[in-house]
Amino acid sequence: MMLFGVFMSYKAWGLYTNCESPLVVVLSESMEPAFARGDILFLSNPKQPIDIGEICVFKIPGRDIPIVHRVIDRHDSPETGSQLLLTKGDNNNVDDRGLYQELYTNRGKMWIEPKDIVGRVQGFLPYLGMFTIFMTDYPLLKYALLGGVGLVVFLYE
Repeated sequence: MMLFGVFMSYKAWGLYTNCESPLVVVLSESMEPAFARGDILFLSNPKQPIDIGEICVFKIPGRDIPIVHRVIDRHDSPETGSQLLLTKGDNNNVDDRGLYQELYTNRGKMWIEPKDIVGRVQGFLPYLGMFTIFMTDYPLLKYALLGGVGLVVFLYE
């Protein structure tokens, strides 16, 4: 019941923030010094246009892991109301155009669109996501923890 309650709370929070994934963990150093590896980011997805300087989490087709980077340029089309966005990690030397081209090789894409945005960063908790990173980097730790939890449930049942 407790796990069900946590899951439902997470989904309700996603509905409230209009974001399919309202929590993400920073997995790389590309956004330092703004965010360090292991920080937990709180996301929302308001309807307003995205501004230059906002930190967004976006997903590109063909890649499972979302990317956390800052919007450094945007092009608005008044006729269609669409936006084209260019992003860059604060700790990176170049923008993300090479990344877009690599993943959109058949279209030669140079920008991302608001439909690619998972959410906008609203706040963060430093280093609390390191647990997730350790579980990913060291799978034996994950199995040991699951085994320990299972053992506790079995013994105290």
